[in-house]
Amino acid sequence: MFQPPIFREERQDVMQELIVAHPFATVVASATGCLTADHVPLVLKSTSDKSHLQGHIAASNPLFRETQDPFEVLTIFQGPQTYVTPSWYASKQEHGKVVPTWNYVVVHVRGELRFTREPEWLLRHLNDLTSQHESHRAEPWAVSDAPSDFVQRQLRGLVGFEISIKDMQGTWKVSQNKTLKDWTGVKAGLERETAPDAAEIARLVEERARQ
Repeated sequence: MFQPPIFREERQDVMQELIVAHPFATVVASATGCLTADHVPLVLKSTSDKSHLQGHIAASNPLFRETQDPFEVLTIFQGPQTYVTPSWYASKQEHGKVVPTWNYVVVHVRGELRFTREPEWLLRHLNDLTSQHESHRAEPWAVSDAPSDFVQRQLRGLVGFEISIKDMQGTWKVSQNKTLKDWTGVKAGLERETAPDAAEIARLVEERARQ
């Protein structure tokens, strides 16, 4: 993706935090002979020397049925995003030379995808995925809550995959290119908005502008 240096994020830990916070990703591939995009929740597995993304799709998905792994994929994690009106800029009143824009946070991950149909791998992955999204609940659901024979039937319809991460790119476009008066206006404007991501973008506007 195009990355003006002022918006570029290169810290691995910051990008990994975004992946964990927004795990529902778009996996883009050309392995079937045309561009495809699958939307799946992923689990980040990271050690000191390597990182992987793990996920699963239906075994009937053409990405599995019509390909020969391994193959390259681009995985996109979309963070908070929102429209920014030029009405929030102080410079609108000063000279009027302003236009709308969009503030957003996104991470692109490139890597090599390999499939697996090992039941043990799939079960371990589903436990990891479920735990990630259930552990904060008062009564967390677990895979083991379902009957074992039912779970085994479900596993037969799935194929797991692992993406070996080769490259990560992060873009945090949150008004860093604006003057103090303009980004202050953006922050104040977003804090008055009711859009789901407005409050988080407002926080990031102040955080990044002060770095």
